[in-house]
Amino acid sequence: MIKFRYLFLSIAACTLISLSSCTGNKVKSDIKSTPTVAQATETSTHSGHSGKAKININNAILSQLDKLEATLGIPALSNKIQANRPYASSEDLVSKKVITQPQFDQIKDMVTVEEVVLTGEAKDIDYMTKLGLMKGHLLVAQELLDQNQPKQAQPHIGHPVEEIYIDIEEQLEERKVKEFKSNLVSLTDLVKSNPKDAKIKTNFTTAMQAVDNAIAVLPTEQRSQPEFILPVINSLLDAANSEYGAAVAKGKITAPIEYQDSRGFVVYSQELYKSISSQMIQENPEAHKAIDTAFGELVKVWPAAIPPAQAVKTPEDVTKLVKTIEENTRKVREKTHSQSMS
Repeated sequence: MIKFRYLFLSIAACTLISLSSCTGNKVKSDIKSTPTVAQATETSTHSGHSGKAKININNAILSQLDKLEATLGIPALSNKIQANRPYASSEDLVSKKVITQPQFDQIKDMVTVEEVVLTGEAKDIDYMTKLGLMKGHLLVAQELLDQNQPKQAQPHIGHPVEEIYIDIEEQLEERKVKEFKSNLVSLTDLVKSNPKDAKIKTNFTTAMQAVDNAIAVLPTEQRSQPEFILPVINSLLDAANSEYGAAVAKGKITAPIEYQDSRGFVVYSQELYKSISSQMIQENPEAHKAIDTAFGELVKVWPAAIPPAQAVKTPEDVTKLVKTIEENTRKVREKTHSQSMS
């Protein structure tokens, strides 16, 4: 499988920068003096509090590019964009005949070739989000292994290595986290070559613990704050939303891997929310009620790791639920800022 990176999350995390201007959090970005690295401002990467970061067509993985595919309704567009990399400018999508000019005009405000380098809280959020994606992949892989489905589990063990680890490797070294890529590679190879090997269970536990240890280098206090965890949840759900959209066609689950990816991300997102729910109930009861209700509806979309033939909800329904959680996250962060200023 080609190694596509999760660098789009670094860009997506920049959306938090404008939000942090309303929350008092000290989030900043280091801007390199190269034409391919953009400053994290409301005008360059997003539009105010409701905007989304642009999609970097040189770095985004399939789940992010699927948003463009869904917008234009062009089958396999994500793969075609990847196959024609690199791009010197967004307009190269037209010059390389990936899409037509009228089609580009529809998505030109969604795409970029610029990168953003994060520091401070935004970098920590990006770091935990990527590890959360790893957790989501492994959680659904574990479900599939427990159901004696090693072939279906295999890609979900491989994705953390192929798509995420390379993008987070520098941060792992900076934070002095022990290397665990080799554990994931060995586990993938073992599941592929000898799916009945008793070592799989032990190796899987080791791999999952390695991800947990990497998360644990972030301060416990930071990981217990709703203001920090909620943006991580939003990023995970944004990835889940994209994957689910790619999994469904005409009301049916046509791409099981994407369905399973999205299930894993939602399962871990809900797990994270439970870790802060007691604080939310006490400090933000209305937001908690809305978020908890949305999660209750979201989890129904994925009744099991093996997808049903018929989709439980449409991608549009899932998008609405994800937006509900995002909107209430914004309210919590704005309230926190208001309290800190008073």
